Amino acid sequence: MSEEPVPAAARQQLEPAAAEAVRAYAARTRENADRLAAVLEDIATHGLPPAEECTPWEDLREQHLARLVAQRPAVA
Repeated sequence: MSEEPVPAAARQQLEPAAAEAVRAYAARTRENADRLAAVLEDIATHGLPPAEECTPWEDLREQHLARLVAQRPAVA
């Protein structure tokens, strides 16, 4: 994308449902970014938690993959 703003008259307006979907996505993204920022601030303030209290990344990966599989319809 260009750094120069596009004149408002040259922009293509979104359908109301599409605009609402974009706003919802923006809100979810902002919420996720705020949550990540809070975790990073906590780490900066208090240091890293003990390894025994952490979930291994392999477990997190498997949980995420299971969620993705559950969201997809099965292919015959």
